[in-house]
Amino acid sequence: MTNSGALIVSLDFELNWGVHDVFSLEQYGAQLLGARKAIPRMLDLFKQYDVHATWGVVGLLCFVTKQEMLEHLPEIKPSYLNSHFSPYEKLDMVGDDESMDPYHFGASFLRGIAETPHQEIGSHTFSHFYCLEEGQTSEQFEADLIACKNILEMRHVDMKSFIFPRNQTDHHYLEICKKHGVISYRGNEKNWVYEACNYGQQHPLKRATRLVDHYINLTGHHTYKLEKSRQDPIINLPASRFLRPYSNKMKMLESFRLNRIKNSLTYAAKKGEIYHLWWHPHNFGLNLDENMRFLESIFEHVEILKKRYSFVSLNMKEAAQKIQLEHL
Repeated sequence: MTNSGALIVSLDFELNWGVHDVFSLEQYGAQLLGARKAIPRMLDLFKQYDVHATWGVVGLLCFVTKQEMLEHLPEIKPSYLNSHFSPYEKLDMVGDDESMDPYHFGASFLRGIAETPHQEIGSHTFSHFYCLEEGQTSEQFEADLIACKNILEMRHVDMKSFIFPRNQTDHHYLEICKKHGVISYRGNEKNWVYEACNYGQQHPLKRATRLVDHYINLTGHHTYKLEKSRQDPIINLPASRFLRPYSNKMKMLESFRLNRIKNSLTYAAKKGEIYHLWWHPHNFGLNLDENMRFLESIFEHVEILKKRYSFVSLNMKEAAQKIQLEHL
């Protein structure tokens, strides 16, 4: 296996299916609509800088009409103790199609993603399924995964990569992923503040530490050798950094945030390691120009690393396949 390092990019494409339990449309609607402007610009930037990326798509986004959606719901639905986590409780709010409801439909973007070089479409579950919230079961998770696999196959996508919503990784569910053809998933950073937990376990100290860690290196670079990724039962490609969106309140610290990422990228390139950057398209929905300039600054730095250290860009499927080829 090559010793050159690599940037992995993954995106959680969920729109309102991922925020319905925490925010209302009145609170978050502008960001969701902004994502519809952000995605084409991201794809253009990915193409310009030859960035390979995995888009973890919520299956419920992939339908053209509400009627089509209702016809393909899983037979077994999650039985969360907190019903607010279930999108099925709110299907009456969904419009007839994407033109009527831009918050719950995203099928129009799948073609643009598929037509952009080196972009992979993976799974972010069918219903933004929370694997660590109380009440849900493995049978419900499998039904959800099958529903997502089915709609992606209808859209000519072979599902190989998996991103757990809220990074709520349940290792007992990895065997289910393997059973249905998934070869890799995005794991969590190896530090206590990033450990998988449910919504009720989000301690204020963890949140505060993660915030500071975006600007100052408190927890390390979170880079790793590709060949040392855990492979049982499927390949773990852990996150290195969530790309926090631009904030007017924190704008004086933007150079610290950028340098935090650049320094870790340089470390990965020098060591021949992986740096896995991820975010949600709707994170760019507000302050779009500032967020795009920030992202381009990262990619400009990656271009330097490509020339200086033979750094490369990989999506999750490509990274997993490199590992698999090494072990044939």
